[in-house]
Amino acid sequence: MDLALTALPPLSRLRAFEAAARHESFTGAGEELGLTQTAISKQIAQLEADLGVSLFERRNRAVFLTASGRRFGDVVSVALSDIAAEAARLRGADAAGGIVLRCQLCEAIYWLMPRLADFHQKHPEIEVRVATALDPITHSETPFDLAIQTTARPAGSARLLFTASDAIFPVCAPELIGEDRLPIPARELTSLPLLSHQVVPQHWMDWPDWFVAAGIEARQYRTVDFDSFPLVLQAAVAGRGVALGWRRTVAGLLKEGKLVRPCTEEIERPAELSVYRGSRRGKREGVQALAAWLREQLN
Repeated sequence: MDLALTALPPLSRLRAFEAAARHESFTGAGEELGLTQTAISKQIAQLEADLGVSLFERRNRAVFLTASGRRFGDVVSVALSDIAAEAARLRGADAAGGIVLRCQLCEAIYWLMPRLADFHQKHPEIEVRVATALDPITHSETPFDLAIQTTARPAGSARLLFTASDAIFPVCAPELIGEDRLPIPARELTSLPLLSHQVVPQHWMDWPDWFVAAGIEARQYRTVDFDSFPLVLQAAVAGRGVALGWRRTVAGLLKEGKLVRPCTEEIERPAELSVYRGSRRGKREGVQALAAWLREQLN
């Protein structure tokens, strides 16, 4: 064991001392920690005996920090605060500020945000903070209550609540092919620029897998690669090529006429999206209400 660790006084004495130093009162420390004034006094006396110095001066039922006590109090206060803050981060215990919902950026922009007003209308007392991300939830540096991400992506220790289906099909701007020509045979897509979001590892379906799943022989085609799926969709809207669209994500763009389906083929994925429970300890009722609403919306 590290020699420095063996020199640490018992934590219970440090907690009692830190509270007493902050209040400059054994009675105040006892009220904060749920102990009697006598118990606090005993803990401080044991700590002073262990350290071999006086931490407080006792005068007429009042106590005052000595110079050594004040220096030690500053050190202990910072150390305990750091420990408490890191423990809260690991537990996800800092639940102030509503329920944290982590969502992949594209689903947040195109699927979640247009619907979230419905949840607020049904539950005006629950605040939802949406945290968007490109990385899997295993890369999250801050705790979350719930998360939505593609099922194939790593989830670590997050607990799976449920999965939802989705369908994947090509989409493009109306003017790229001409609406009077639609739909075209899917094999003709290989003559057009195919917009791709490629990452390593490939957590979601890309063109090679889509062609195989659709039973289409596609030996030669040109892809234009992007580092985020929102950019892929924006490039499709701008007429730069054909993208793969997830039904839940592109439904609004199809309805607005910004995108169309150039062919009829689609791949159904029965468990494409997953909703997870994270480590953050938000208010249980709020988390349950949001999870139930997400299940309803995704079903």
